[in-house]
Amino acid sequence: MIRSMTAFARKDVQGDWGTLTCEIRTVNHRYLEPSFRLPDAFRELENRFREELRKQLKRGKVDVSMRLQSAEKGSQSFEISEDMAQAVNEAANHINRILDNPAHINALDVLRWPGVLSVPEQDFGPAKDAAVSLFEQTVSELASVREREGERLRPLFEDRLKTMRDLVADVRKRMPELLAAQEKTLRERFEKARVELDSERVAQEMVMVAQKSDVAEELDRLDAHIGEVTDTLKSDDAIGRRLDFLMQELNREANTLSSKSIDAGVTRIAVDLKVLIEQMREQVQNLE
Repeated sequence: MIRSMTAFARKDVQGDWGTLTCEIRTVNHRYLEPSFRLPDAFRELENRFREELRKQLKRGKVDVSMRLQSAEKGSQSFEISEDMAQAVNEAANHINRILDNPAHINALDVLRWPGVLSVPEQDFGPAKDAAVSLFEQTVSELASVREREGERLRPLFEDRLKTMRDLVADVRKRMPELLAAQEKTLRERFEKARVELDSERVAQEMVMVAQKSDVAEELDRLDAHIGEVTDTLKSDDAIGRRLDFLMQELNREANTLSSKSIDAGVTRIAVDLKVLIEQMREQVQNLE
């Protein structure tokens, strides 16, 4: 399964407690690196969310944002501690009797005193349960988006792999003809230099030329790596890192093929191979 690391998912849910929205964005990254922006009441859920991400994702920089919009109420209720307010008032009156210029204490002064006025603590339990379910749904949707985006790249890889196989087969087919042409060129040089043709000497020179231009191993490895890429694309595991390694190996063999080339046609094929490998490598950087 081919999975892209670039994706976005958004879901929301409503309840008596309000509206909860979850958004997750992912971009390329060598490892899995999540970051969270959660309401203060949901901070305790962060570790649970991290574990869920690890189950679904293997790589990528992940930005998670969750917002809670509380349900609107007709009026905000407050709790007033009458005992605390009475104590503050009595203390203020006591101080006023001591002072030469006592100051009047008003209701707002009393309300500002710590412990007199408070907002009833909200029960976030139902909202937290909804947040867990919503997060799991959003991560699942994100994983599906990553798969769809990744699968769109499959034809690109398959087309280029097929072209590479054809190019490698073309070089393999050319090699006997190219070596025969090299031998003919070598004989012509000897004749032009009026050097007595020694069959043993010609054979030795041809062995040296053949050794320097032998690309059979490179062609075999190119075929093997192309086959490995093809098999890797069928895997259900995260394949980005392995494909990145295989692109490096393919590029190494293409470079060697180019350096050993004894023909302009083979050189062009080596360049074409490197272009195809680079095109795939650019896409591999975005795969999980």
